[in-house]
Amino acid sequence: MEKKKPYGDTLKEQYLANARDRRHNFLLADGAMRGVILNGTRMVNEMRSNHELGVLETLVLGRAYLGTALMAADLKGNARIAVRIECSGPVQGLNVEANAFAEVRGYLKRVPIPIDKPMQDFNLSPFFGAGFLSVTKYLEDAKQPFTGQVELAYGNIAQDLAYYYLTSEQIHTAFNLSIKFDRNGEVTGAGGIFLQAMPQAGDRLAAELEDSILKFPSLGEVFTANQSAQTVVQEVFGRYEPRFLATRRVEFMCHCSRDRLRRMLAMLPIDDLRDLRDNGPFPLEMPCRNCNTRYSFSREEIEEIHGSYPNP
Repeated sequence: MEKKKPYGDTLKEQYLANARDRRHNFLLADGAMRGVILNGTRMVNEMRSNHELGVLETLVLGRAYLGTALMAADLKGNARIAVRIECSGPVQGLNVEANAFAEVRGYLKRVPIPIDKPMQDFNLSPFFGAGFLSVTKYLEDAKQPFTGQVELAYGNIAQDLAYYYLTSEQIHTAFNLSIKFDRNGEVTGAGGIFLQAMPQAGDRLAAELEDSILKFPSLGEVFTANQSAQTVVQEVFGRYEPRFLATRRVEFMCHCSRDRLRRMLAMLPIDDLRDLRDNGPFPLEMPCRNCNTRYSFSREEIEEIHGSYPNP
């Protein structure tokens, strides 16, 4: 993977941004609620640069990155989780996945997203239309992945993810996802938080905390002002005695490589390889959909791959 524009104008700024982009797990009310909060400002900016996105596309895919990173907070080992949306609106859909190391990657199915008139606000429901949201968990000790699916009920990624947990897993959950843009359309802050009721949580406590997260301060603005995630949690949920458990950095990261793409080329049928060798175009460019890194292959390399094919 190649990051087209690391976030930060200097090496020092890049290090500081890397230090701030973190995910924090915490408990509230003696463990009756679990929560996760993350600062994903650097992640969203680097995602935007690689995928060459405008404001609308950044808002849609960025919220999906933030939500998926939050959902991956309880994964272990080599487990990963994938969120997919298929819809009838201009967005068409998206695919995002995150692993236990809080590395997130994914893409929109349509870029740019067509719009008929300038956006008046950040309500994205008209851009989704009808459709489905699916969540697939690839757990390390499971024989096969588990997938749950729900209809898009809101056209709002935060609300639809909460609806998924309530419908598919019967767990009361609330999400708040936020991206802040400046007047020039640049992302100055991005973050998310979610709360999930544990079995011992009563209905009253769950309702209180779900309501409080809907009124939560804009994390995009919070992180634009360089406030810390822990401070915000203490300020909002202080009376529930928050207890922080673990922290991990979050990052826009894809483990694609030129060697992997070469192996994919080598798996093509011999007739397709021969057609590539004879007709090109050259250099042959193959993009990774998840991070938009482009890998080039020359005619000589395609000839080499073709020549290594059994009985070419």
